This record gives sequence, C-alpha cells and structure tokens, in this order.
Amino acid sequence: MSDFIFKIPQNIILGSYTATRIGEYIKPWGSKFMLILDPTLRQVSTIDKIVQPLAERKVDFFTFDDLPERPESKVIENALKLARQAHISGLIAVGGSKAISIGRAVAALFNSKKDIYTHIEEKNISEEPLPLICVPTTNRDTFVFTDMIPVVDSRSSTINLLKVQKTAGKIILIDPNLTQTLSDHQMTSMNMEIIAIALESYLSQKATFFSDMMAEKSFELIKYAINGSASLEVTTPQEILLSQSGCMASLASTTSSLGVCSLLALCMNARYKISRSLTASVLLPHIIDDATKFRQDKLAKAARLLGATEAADNATKAAEDFAEFIRNQLAIANLPTRLKDLGVTIEQMSLAAEDAGSLELINSLPRSMTTDDLFSIIKLAY
Repeated sequence: MSDFIFKIPQNIILGSYTATRIGEYIKPWGSKFMLILDPTLRQVSTIDKIVQPLAERKVDFFTFDDLPERPESKVIENALKLARQAHISGLIAVGGSKAISIGRAVAALFNSKKDIYTHIEEKNISEEPLPLICVPTTNRDTFVFTDMIPVVDSRSSTINLLKVQKTAGKIILIDPNLTQTLSDHQMTSMNMEIIAIALESYLSQKATFFSDMMAEKSFELIKYAINGSASLEVTTPQEILLSQSGCMASLASTTSSLGVCSLLALCMNARYKISRSLTASVLLPHIIDDATKFRQDKLAKAARLLGATEAADNATKAAEDFAEFIRNQLAIANLPTRLKDLGVTIEQMSLAAEDAGSLELINSLPRSMTTDDLFSIIKLAY
C-alpha cells in the first residue's frame, strides 16, 4: 500500500440548501465575480437557487454560459479574455464537470502571461490562481479535489491533464437539492460512475488506508440510495445519500487514483462528445470481470458493501454477482450495455485507447496495462 499523504486546501461544504448561503461564503474574496454557468441550468429552476442569493447580497457578477459539451481550450480562452477585461476578484463555477473544469482552468490561468496551448504542452501552471468557488450540480466529479484539470485541446480533440496550483479553489459547495433536476437515465449512469470511481480507487496500486475507507463508505452510502435501508435506521433522503457517496468516491480518488473506466471515458468524451457517465457505466462490468483475476478479495468486499451479493458467498461468487448487479442496474434503467450502442465504431475507439495510453493516469491502474490491454477491454465491451 502506498504512503499516505493528504492535503486539501478547499473548504468542502455539503448539505441541503447550502447554495442559499453562497453570497455569504464568497465575501472574503471580493465583490466582483464571473459566474461560469452550465447553460442547461437555465431550463430549470436551479439557476434561481444560485442567482437569487447573490442578488440579495448585492454581489456584482456577470454570467458566462457559452459552454460546449466538453471543457475545450478555445472556450477557456474566451472566458479568460472576458474575466481579465472585467477585472474580477473571483470566479463561481456552477454545473457539471465541464463547467467546473472550465471554471478551474480560468481561475488557474488568470494571472499567467502564457497562452493556454503553452500550458497544455508544459502541463503545469505555477502562477497564483484567482479565488474560485465550485458548485457541482451533479453528484460526482472525478477531478474537483485534485490538482489536475481535464482540458480538451480544440485543435486535436484530445484530452490533456493540466497540473495546477495547490491553492487553486477556495470552496467546493455541494448542495444535494441542485441534483434533483437530473433525469432517471442521467441519475442511474452517474450512480454507476460513482461506483466505478470508488472501485478504481479501491483497486489502484496507489490505494491507501484512507482511500479504502472513503471508497468503502461510498459503496455503503450508494447501496442505501439505490436499495433503501433494510430497517428504518437510515432515513436520509436519496439525493443526500448520492451526494455524500459521490463526495466520498471523489475524495478516495484524490488520495488513490482513477482507473480504466474514467480514463477511457475522458478520452471518448474528448474525441466524440459521448457522456463520460455512459461510457464508464458500460465499461464497469468488464473492468470487474478483469479484476477478478488479481483482486478478487477486494471485489468481494465491495460487492458485500454494495449489497450486490450475500454475505456468506465466497469471493468468486461475490465478484460475479458484482458484475451482474451493474448489468441489471443498466437493464432496469434501459441504458446502453454495449459500447457500439453509443454511436462510435471500433476503429474510432482505438484512437481513444491510444489517447488514454498517453495520460499519466495509466501508471496508476490496478495492474500494469498497455494501449493493447485497454483496446482489449474495449473490444470485450463493444
């Protein structure tokens, strides 16, 4: 097991209606802000839960919501230009992973004199960042607690991981009420992605006792969210359980590492704009099948914590039940179970495997893997 080193500079605030106090939380960092907003939030009442508290506290802000389906470099450039012209004192990023990633990139690059493509090539940012408040509206984010930001190079549609300052980001505000506008399909695929993130952290070569503890708690919480409690001892609403589970899984990955599901989902999203959650959901049973060859003990424990198998079942049966549990969840929600159902060819997916092989995350997978190994898993899932 790896040495345990854990430091997180952000203040994590998780709870119902915490978004109503955002105007109070941002006071220490100035009075003029740029609000980076997922445009889909305008179609639901979620936007009012952010804008109203800011207006009531007379916070001076303007909105940037020209966001594509991915955190693209050209969009980050446009947002940076506006932020610098407005002489803002801080940023607020509200939405899913793309809004959060764009917000983090703008905050990290604000005081840099280099263009974004130089930073993409160097993969490092050292200048002092702008104060940033992240408000996720989904129940998971694989990078929000890390010192990496996924950015899609608009010139090549390839994913890059920018290394940012340890002090980047001031508050991560998680309000479970903001996730209630998600569709059933979105919720199920994100639930499967939470399980994937927790499992990747649990099986990684970089796992620590802390990441194991966070992952195990994530499994337990999502079990109650999906199946409910066998008794009345757990009465916490589902949306809170899912936000807590996603937070625990993300913290686990921060002190351990992401794995094959997250790695390939990132690259598929960058090249073909396919939902990361959907890709991870389809791949997850195959990752479980692969892991039975070398980490059956941990798979069995995760399966029992999830309620995917009986406590008395042996490790082999428990691992098999785990994969079947995921497939059943996808079938119940009528979600794709094969990669070919996502609208890309096997030839296109080979490019995603090559992209994944060039990212540093490949060095932290549960077992040593090459691009050929990644493509073999893709073929099994296709």
